[in-house]
Amino acid sequence: MRIAIGSDHRGCKLKDLVIEVITKEGYDYYDFGCYTEDSVDYPDIAVQVAEGIVKGEYDRGVLLCGTGIGMCIAANKVKGIRAAQCPDAFTAKRARLHNDAQICCIAAEQGRARVASVLEVFLTTEFEGGRHVARLNKIKEIEEKQFGRG
Repeated sequence: MRIAIGSDHRGCKLKDLVIEVITKEGYDYYDFGCYTEDSVDYPDIAVQVAEGIVKGEYDRGVLLCGTGIGMCIAANKVKGIRAAQCPDAFTAKRARLHNDAQICCIAAEQGRARVASVLEVFLTTEFEGGRHVARLNKIKEIEEKQFGRG
């Protein structure tokens, strides 16, 4: 599995732990930045990660910002992306099982304690399918109405 990773300046330090967890589990990754604590605009990075997933270059993504909210909102503006804010392992599991989320958004301000468990669950849980497919198809229909075909 290939993972796209991105952070803003608030998530930059926590990104090091994310990379450590991902490489320990044997996953490949690409780091879209940022690389310092100098202020950056999180939508720029969120879109790069999301577009990489839509193009099939990456299987999953991890985005970090102060709250995880801004990255989540920005990533979800990319057609075909389902990004979820995952403050804990339970939410990460449901994001994968029920929503087939491709991107896990994490709040850097919550600290390091839950990051490993959130990532482990998010990266190893497969989409459950079944009744959830019809719901995801409804989301796709909304996107088609909003953004058009193609």
